[in-house]
Amino acid sequence: MTALHRFFNDGFRVFFTAAALYAIFAIGVWDVWLIWADRFGAPDMPFAPAPHLWHAHEMIFGYGTAALAGFFLTAVPNWTGARAAPHVFVAVVAGLWLLGRVGLWFSGSLSPLLVMGLDLAFVPVLAAKILTQLLKRPKPQNMLFLAVLAVLWLGNLFVHLEWAGLAADTAWAGLRAGLLSLIAMIAILGGRVTPAFTKNAMVQSGTQTGLPRNPTPLTGVTIAAALALPMGYLLSAPAPVQGGIAIIAGISALARLALWRTDWTLRKPILWALHLGYFWLGLGLVLLGLSDFGIGSEIAAVHLLGIGAVGGMTIAVMSRATLGHSGRPLVASRAMTIAYGLVALAALLRWVGGSLPALGNLANWTAGALWVTAFLLFIISLWSALTGPRLAKEAKP
Repeated sequence: MTALHRFFNDGFRVFFTAAALYAIFAIGVWDVWLIWADRFGAPDMPFAPAPHLWHAHEMIFGYGTAALAGFFLTAVPNWTGARAAPHVFVAVVAGLWLLGRVGLWFSGSLSPLLVMGLDLAFVPVLAAKILTQLLKRPKPQNMLFLAVLAVLWLGNLFVHLEWAGLAADTAWAGLRAGLLSLIAMIAILGGRVTPAFTKNAMVQSGTQTGLPRNPTPLTGVTIAAALALPMGYLLSAPAPVQGGIAIIAGISALARLALWRTDWTLRKPILWALHLGYFWLGLGLVLLGLSDFGIGSEIAAVHLLGIGAVGGMTIAVMSRATLGHSGRPLVASRAMTIAYGLVALAALLRWVGGSLPALGNLANWTAGALWVTAFLLFIISLWSALTGPRLAKEAKP
């Protein structure tokens, strides 16, 4: 097998690499733009949307969808026993993702309808492949992911409809729905793998009592509330309704986390990174809900969710899945451990920047630099695992 064939043979290789590189590029561009605009005035950019909208869109529908694609193309065949997507399909769908990114970057000189078509093509093709694999062994709890992907795609459609002049005032709702769709994915997937991985590690260490618990009623409340949030934005639900749902989702998520034995994971970064990502999810949702009642900053809460929950959980899952599926031990290197910490610190600083305007610029610039450094460490630490041959039998996620 050639190196190129191997790179496209496993979904996690190309998409986790793409997600990390794009995380570096997109935030690097945004950070430089912010600093340049503050010192010398806002520079012209090749994309049509305002820079802050490009930044928000690309972190949700660029970085976020790449991370999801890598996970689903790797995990779903293991869940169902279906054949993994062939390397030609992975290469084609990765090309669709890249076309969306290029289209957005040059959208200032392209037809908005062309940009819309390029950007909206990726998720349906990915979802169709996931559907064929899930049908091999259909389970409602897994088919639910297709519904969340559909809402994510609708959020992106809402954004493009306004940008193309086909609708008014839909971009904001679309961006929020997109972010909250990623949060719903994390509420479901993170709520599944975090206690399961922790329990497995505890049992393997010889611990038989005090294992993580994941009560079904509490799980149901968290998932139902998390799923309602993105739909609420698309349907223009009143702010107090959205706020109440977000608070319920956040409190129930934190209650679940309290039962997962986070204390046992403190010496195992590959585990505590998952717990930390879920903590940001719960806290961010509570703060987002409070902002709907006029308490605290909505933009600060959004970034706590985007950086802490989405960024923190995806870098944790991507690193673990890369190690497991490349035959490496499930042990985070020192570089990866630092990366986990930098993403968490970036989330905290960006929340400070959104909450305290006097510290805004410095906190925001520093948060961006920490994020870029974290994903550079991800690439450096896991490059051989992402691009090299599998060393042993792969571990299931």
